Amino acid sequence: MRRRRFISGVIGAGAGMGLVSASGGAAGASSGDLVRDTGAFGQGMQEAHEWQAVVAPECAEAAQLADLAAAGPALAWAVGEEGRSGRTRGTPLALVWDGEAWARISLAHLGFSGSLNSVAGTSAGSAWAVGTDAVGAAHLLAWDGRTWQEAEFPGRGAAGTLLTDVAVGPDGHAWISGRNGDGSVLLHGDGKSWTWSAPLPSGSGATAWGVRVTPGGEVWVYDSGLVARWDGDAWTELPPPGGIRATVTGLLPVADDDIWLTGYAYGVGGPAGKPPAVTLFHGDGSTWRSITTPFTVGMLTGIVCDEQGRPDRISGWDFWDQTRAHYLRWDGGAWVSERGPAATTPVVVNALVAVPGSGGYWSAGTTSSSPYPPAQVRIER
Repeated sequence: MRRRRFISGVIGAGAGMGLVSASGGAAGASSGDLVRDTGAFGQGMQEAHEWQAVVAPECAEAAQLADLAAAGPALAWAVGEEGRSGRTRGTPLALVWDGEAWARISLAHLGFSGSLNSVAGTSAGSAWAVGTDAVGAAHLLAWDGRTWQEAEFPGRGAAGTLLTDVAVGPDGHAWISGRNGDGSVLLHGDGKSWTWSAPLPSGSGATAWGVRVTPGGEVWVYDSGLVARWDGDAWTELPPPGGIRATVTGLLPVADDDIWLTGYAYGVGGPAGKPPAVTLFHGDGSTWRSITTPFTVGMLTGIVCDEQGRPDRISGWDFWDQTRAHYLRWDGGAWVSERGPAATTPVVVNALVAVPGSGGYWSAGTTSSSPYPPAQVRIER
């Protein structure tokens, strides 16, 4: 799910107020703490990972990376926005990894202000990005081996068309969540032709803000008010985790009755200067259970599986320890804390991806909660 954004007004607040937990230490669990989920399948056990910061190109201030994708150890992409000032939109930002270093990609030829919100790719010949310009128009971009180029799609430029997230399946086909004027929430294409799926049978007016393709090729769309599976012909809608004011940032369908949702929630009244609460839900296909996590104040921003489709890692931002990313690792029956390297700035991780064929990961985000200078991009591996 790609509605990731700066967390205005909350980073730094905890340190400034000297807030601590009831036990006298920083709230949240330590790196050795874990939370059992006896309802989970308990498949797979992931080894500990030593996270490291990676040098990133300098960008215009107020920069952030919203998403990244990896085709393998020698090719990855990251997208976002730079040069933003409060509500005044900046310009799209794109980086590429060549196996040695991250480099900026010029996007001047695109000619629009705004941001790139999502990227996905399995090879240099099958990589896509979606974004939104300053007036709210949707953009679909294709990777040509050197840069991103505009691509045509049904509904481009039409009122009511929104592209929110992109994923690439095992066959190299792209799946894009969003919404068009007819109420469809899923766009499918192979680079030559594009087709919107049928609308949801419930007639729901919800917009799909995220899309996930499993290693087996199942396609899911999701948001706080929408969880649905597309089989190529028809939709299966699941009840969403109702009764919460949550933003959903990621979905992992291990099986039809073993589904994870990550996110955060502010509760009644919205942000109002207070930090969000971590949300993690585990579903069996008909009901959802709220899972207590090793840290509870902050955000979970993404979830990835291993090559067998089993739970692997979750990325997060811990309000009580803001200068290190807070990852969660699946140990076969629990989510265990795993910390990123300490920094001299805040670390806000917006996206997490596993690198195929390497056992490694990329994570990316920004160094500030607010869309103002001097925020720069942050990349870890």
